[in-house]
Amino acid sequence: MHVPLINISAQDGPLQAEFAAAIKETINSGRYILGPLVKLLEEEVADYTGVKHAIGVANGTDALVLSLHALGVSYGDEVITTPFTFFATAGAISRLGAVPVFVDIDPTTYNIDVTKIAERITAKTKAIVPVHLFGQPVNMEALLTLAKQHNLKVVVDAAQAFGARCQDQPIGVHGDTTTFSFFPTKNLGCYGDGGMIVTNDDQVAETVRMLRVQGRNPKDRKYYHQMTGYNSRLDELQAGILRIKLQHIDHWNNKRRAAAQVYHAKLQDLPLTLPSAAPYATHIYHLYVIKSTNRDQLQAFLKERGVQTEVYYPLPLHLQQAYQDLNYNPGDFPHAERAAQQVLALPMHPELSEEQIIYVQNMLNDFFQTNNN
Repeated sequence: MHVPLINISAQDGPLQAEFAAAIKETINSGRYILGPLVKLLEEEVADYTGVKHAIGVANGTDALVLSLHALGVSYGDEVITTPFTFFATAGAISRLGAVPVFVDIDPTTYNIDVTKIAERITAKTKAIVPVHLFGQPVNMEALLTLAKQHNLKVVVDAAQAFGARCQDQPIGVHGDTTTFSFFPTKNLGCYGDGGMIVTNDDQVAETVRMLRVQGRNPKDRKYYHQMTGYNSRLDELQAGILRIKLQHIDHWNNKRRAAAQVYHAKLQDLPLTLPSAAPYATHIYHLYVIKSTNRDQLQAFLKERGVQTEVYYPLPLHLQQAYQDLNYNPGDFPHAERAAQQVLALPMHPELSEEQIIYVQNMLNDFFQTNNN
């Protein structure tokens, strides 16, 4: 049996006729950038996430950059974040000339350890960028309390967590902004690149809307610019696709959570560390990530038997060549480094069947029996 890590075509297949109609509508309209479909999507995402403003941008990375820029992060500022995430989280900080300051993770959730943030705050600290990794929210109540005490801005990287909840609230309501990625493999993905910033701050929303169109206020005349901005716009084709898929996101997330429960039941007796949902959060399992001390050998074994897996992420950010000038060393963040050596994402998507999960279970059983683990 072949069990893919992600299966976008199986998820999207039943919606092809709706997608085709939306694409045809856009082509016939002649509006391709920041048109009526983007505006409608922004309104629908704002309503879904419980915020006043949603602003479509070109991708999830730009959502981070524009958020930080709009909040005043600039050259020499320090921004606290996690070393165990996709590179874009820290890269967005660096693109503004700011310095990413890393804090180790909680080994259970893989998210930034909120209890360790305070010791990394200095006079130069301007903001915190928590990441809801793998679909599991950070404890935002504790983080926002800390941020308020130190007068710090909070930009939430929710690229992997659209539809998750924290403290029984949509994740979009926490922090100064929350950013989403609509990369095709995300829980809510488009057919290319796309991103979104949500916020309750009127001034931040206005600034982001200017930044995404080269620093021009959309209310002003064309070719008159108030600041230096970016070219970061969500296009109509992607908005049309996303509006259709947004109607199904809760159903798809619930199917992911159901698949995770089957995994939990089938794998609980194996010598693996399984993912767990924090009591304050609704985990939507963008990825189902296990830990094994024999990770690399296990991954090779599964690949030979048709089970696709992936390592998210094999090298923590503080040890990346791009950040060697920050002078971090191996051992500085042991939980993040251990996770990088042991984590393995098993197949996870809404169309994953119990039969496929049982096959994965059987292959895992074979591995541990063969290796006497």
